[in-house]
Amino acid sequence: MKIMREPDGFGAGPSPSTPGTGRRFGDVILDVKNISLAFGGVKALTDISFDVREHEVRAIIGPNGAGKSSMLNCINGVYQPQHGSITFRGRTFDHMRSRQVAEMGIARTFQNLALFKGMSVLDNIMTGRNLRIRSNLFLQALRIGPAEREEIRHREAVERIIDFLEIQAFRKTPVGQLPYGLQKRVDLARALAMEPQVLLLDEPMAGMNVEEKQDMCRFILDVNDEFGTTVVLIEHDMGVVMDISDRVVVLDYGKKIGDGVPEEVRANPEVIKAYLGTSH
Repeated sequence: MKIMREPDGFGAGPSPSTPGTGRRFGDVILDVKNISLAFGGVKALTDISFDVREHEVRAIIGPNGAGKSSMLNCINGVYQPQHGSITFRGRTFDHMRSRQVAEMGIARTFQNLALFKGMSVLDNIMTGRNLRIRSNLFLQALRIGPAEREEIRHREAVERIIDFLEIQAFRKTPVGQLPYGLQKRVDLARALAMEPQVLLLDEPMAGMNVEEKQDMCRFILDVNDEFGTTVVLIEHDMGVVMDISDRVVVLDYGKKIGDGVPEEVRANPEVIKAYLGTSH
């Protein structure tokens, strides 16, 4: 599967770019420094550092058990690391809290779908607008005055996302009745409804067939290009990673063993050994 993005740029400024693509990025938006995480005597992450620049697609890869999901869980506040810090837009935190992370503009999808299966596609995506609702529960229940106008605005935003991800035909369908690939798309839609600056995607293509993967790749690149959303992506399909990522960080047994553009990572002997199962 080959899905390449068209080169684009932000002008002639000195911003870093991915070699060979002409794509330019902004400053560092997310900076992970020396993160270590342990559960009892089991070390999940050991002294992990990497950064993410505005508008790039940053992939995190590694064999099963490498600590990839644990790293995302530290970024979005699900786990609290014992050591290290995370800086987002110049603000540094020893510990991030999930609600605080969401309010700052970081959204997350999960490897295992956590959708409301009995609710419609539209209503599932509407839950992504919760942090942006200002009316109290009483006014929302009555749907009067400002609360009604606010709900209309949120529904319009959700309808735009539904159109963008091409799921108009399923907007009133209960999510549990949809094929797995479409459920993954609804999960992405709900995250986009938060209007995030950074989107964390935990294996968004797991369990998909080739056609579904191609569609998801296209949508991720469109989100990155058209919305300007920075994407941090965990994915096992190396063809996908090499095609759509601007930079890749590689974890193995909770340690970082590689970091760079896809061509550098692909040629890294440590990365090759880890994926061949001969590094330990």
